[in-house]
Amino acid sequence: MKIEIPLELETLLTPALMAAAEPVTVGKGLPLFRQRQKPRFMHFVVTGEVLLQRMDEQGAALVLQRVRRGFVAEASLQALVYHCDAIAATPSQLVRLPLADLRMALASDARFSQKWISMLSAELRQARLQCERLSLKGVGERLVHLIRTEGAQGRLPMASGLKSLAGDLAVTHEALYRAVAALEREGRLQRVDGHLVWTPPGQPANR
Repeated sequence: MKIEIPLELETLLTPALMAAAEPVTVGKGLPLFRQRQKPRFMHFVVTGEVLLQRMDEQGAALVLQRVRRGFVAEASLQALVYHCDAIAATPSQLVRLPLADLRMALASDARFSQKWISMLSAELRQARLQCERLSLKGVGERLVHLIRTEGAQGRLPMASGLKSLAGDLAVTHEALYRAVAALEREGRLQRVDGHLVWTPPGQPANR
């Protein structure tokens, strides 16, 4: 199986970890791991989408995190068992690293350990932005916040469509469609080549 190792992973990992890295393909709806299983690998999503989820008392799935690029369940590094399920929302390609090798590298290689800490710090900043975004009440406000913080120059890619984006914003897809339509009518939002393009106040609206 041939999966190209992402540049950010090549930059992060030691040569020994690169040699230990294995490609994994997971079909849509299939588990990467299950709650209460013992962790053996650290997974990095290359393409696709993986959901971390847990069932509530009524049996409904609560989505804790969506990962389209990057590591999944980093806390499993020190956990005895997984505390949630990881399910592929779309056909996904991943790279997995043996946890024993990863722990050894962190314990013995100060440079790699520092790079790992820096990566976790960046992810913490992203988590804080997500909390800030979800504290906003309006769907349009959440969408604009997402474009401004996760996009580039007011452009946010929609690789998985608006329905998946609604999950990121913790709103129904119907509510998101209405918010997008309202912003489009105002000339503040456009859908261009698979991107949402935001025009901020103070600039001419696209009507």
